[in-house]
Amino acid sequence: MKLFRRAKRAPDYDPDGSDAELLAAVGSGETAALEVLHRRHAPWLRARLRYRCSDPDLVDAAVQETFLAVWKNAASFTPRSADGDAGAWIWTIAIRQLISQLRKSANRWLAESDPLPYEPIGEASAEDLVLLRIEHGPLGIALNNLSPELRRALQATILDGLTVREAAQILGVPEGTVKTRVMRAKAKLREQLT
Repeated sequence: MKLFRRAKRAPDYDPDGSDAELLAAVGSGETAALEVLHRRHAPWLRARLRYRCSDPDLVDAAVQETFLAVWKNAASFTPRSADGDAGAWIWTIAIRQLISQLRKSANRWLAESDPLPYEPIGEASAEDLVLLRIEHGPLGIALNNLSPELRRALQATILDGLTVREAAQILGVPEGTVKTRVMRAKAKLREQLT
């Protein structure tokens, strides 16, 4: 009796190729190409999303949902520049997935039918205190007074830790415009806070 196994075929893409090539392969159903993209992008996505959310479970869920969305929508990716902008495209999906996860967790918490009284769980961390002061203190008020364009540029570069180039790709404006908006936002904040 002969035993058979499925022959492995050579991939139709270069595993060391560009992200745009890998996305095209994912769009045609290559699961191995998705694995390569995941190995390339999941670590930095996870690190950047942790700047936005301190709950590692929500961050992991957002990263998982991001790559599920990449799998489903890879065929719709069309690079706009020579180097492709796959990283910016994936980041846009990731940040939207994180926001969805945060909304889901907020709705779950509000929907609890048997609320338990709060109990102390320890002291707030230094990071939590700083974030509270930023959001509810004079800086939060000053940030809310900025125009949406200035606030988005400042958030992308300072709070999200993106480079000017990455912020420009996500915001859909030239790099010089991002630099100018960040400079103007800092000047307005300085003016309001002094």
